[in-house]
Amino acid sequence: MALQGPIPVKFEHVFPHGCYMVGEVEQVRDFAASSAGKPVFARDKATGEFVWQVTVIDCDPEAREKTVKVKVSAPVQPVPPAPLQGLPFIPVEFDGMTVTPWVNNERQAFSFRAREMRAPRAGASAGPAKVAVSVSGKDAA
Repeated sequence: MALQGPIPVKFEHVFPHGCYMVGEVEQVRDFAASSAGKPVFARDKATGEFVWQVTVIDCDPEAREKTVKVKVSAPVQPVPPAPLQGLPFIPVEFDGMTVTPWVNNERQAFSFRAREMRAPRAGASAGPAKVAVSVSGKDAA
């Protein structure tokens, strides 16, 4: 089969109605390498950069799972866009997205990764006017 590894996808295909960041950007631990009192942080297998996790809310009113975790590989912690006045959450978009399908307790799940996180482009609608993120799941990496 020609497909091996993560499958490239566009942000608009995963989040056609946009998404909002909730919580903070968190560094992902490498649980296999960590020990009590000595955390080791996960690194991207392809780039060697640290892996960070962003929890987002999918604005799609028909989404099965409303919250999704997107992992971003970067040498330093990604900085979220500035909050917008009057909104409880921060609208975000991701560039360089990939999806890896996997099975979790006999149920299909998806792991989403991105190269970077940024503010929505001008004209993009990540707000109440257009409501659409992904299926929640642990990363298989």
